[in-house]
Amino acid sequence: MINTLIVDDSSLARDIIRDFLEGNEHFKIIGEAADGEEGVQKILSLNPDLVTLDIEMPKMNGLEVIEAVMKKASVPIVVITSHDTAKTAYEATLRGALEFYPKDIFTAHLNPEKRREIYETLKRISGVKLRQIASPVEPAFIKQPEQRTIHAVVIASSTGGPKALSSFFSLMPGDFPVPIIIVQHNSTGFDESFAQWLGTFTTLRVKLAEEGETPMPGVVYIARTDQHLTLQADGQTVVLRHNDDAPENNQKPAADVLFRTAAASLKQSVISVVLTGMGSDGALGTEQIRQMGGITLAQDEESSLIYGMPKAAMETGCVDMVLPLTQIPEELVRLTK
Repeated sequence: MINTLIVDDSSLARDIIRDFLEGNEHFKIIGEAADGEEGVQKILSLNPDLVTLDIEMPKMNGLEVIEAVMKKASVPIVVITSHDTAKTAYEATLRGALEFYPKDIFTAHLNPEKRREIYETLKRISGVKLRQIASPVEPAFIKQPEQRTIHAVVIASSTGGPKALSSFFSLMPGDFPVPIIIVQHNSTGFDESFAQWLGTFTTLRVKLAEEGETPMPGVVYIARTDQHLTLQADGQTVVLRHNDDAPENNQKPAADVLFRTAAASLKQSVISVVLTGMGSDGALGTEQIRQMGGITLAQDEESSLIYGMPKAAMETGCVDMVLPLTQIPEELVRLTK
């Protein structure tokens, strides 16, 4: 059983979350808290396997709760909040939250597929042992790729991704010469807030990907939630396209979809990067990019909050370089000169 604590000042919200979680046999609600101070006390005394946490609460808000708890214990925390505090939810990931969802998703109208996806994500998060990120180590050059003309960088990230990407983009130069296209596994409806929030860490322009647009140098494109993002040849150019195909790796958008279409469209002129995250999304895409002559990178275990996706990419035998997060921007600059 996954012993779960619900922290929210709304009794209605607590009831809705409780009903949702008790709809799955693996979750056991061991307590509730109606404000931030009570939340901290119960988290530290009950030692739950999982905490659901609101942001706007009396006495202590969600960010303060996370900071207070993380000083004393490593507890998997999932933020469940309203859309108007979505940017704050991303701030919560910098402090240690692992995932977040909009409150309005937890209704009786939630489709069975999405319901199963959330249950599975929460189960996996409950088993995550949080740890301090280690100091940077020397990069591992498995294969030193030859420099060539690069037309795009594609990135995959999931759990721990917002924090990793905020650090990544704070190190990227504002004159980076090629477009960057990202699939970050995102909660429904939070994609626009994510693009706005991520844009505060970089002088590069960050925006949601638009149907049919041509990726431009110095622009960061974020995949929308609940749609796959692809790169498709259109005459002499390559454009961004969306599709509504079935999820892959239980993900939609899936990095594998972006990676394989980038490999087909750009061949050796693309670089892929797989960052922290649960599961294996991006691994098959990494293999396909390497087969088409592209360059493949993965974040190392020491700097990954969750070494699932980078490990899966590594296990394909098709990763050229394994790098600490802080060294990836520098390497991308070198490779795109």
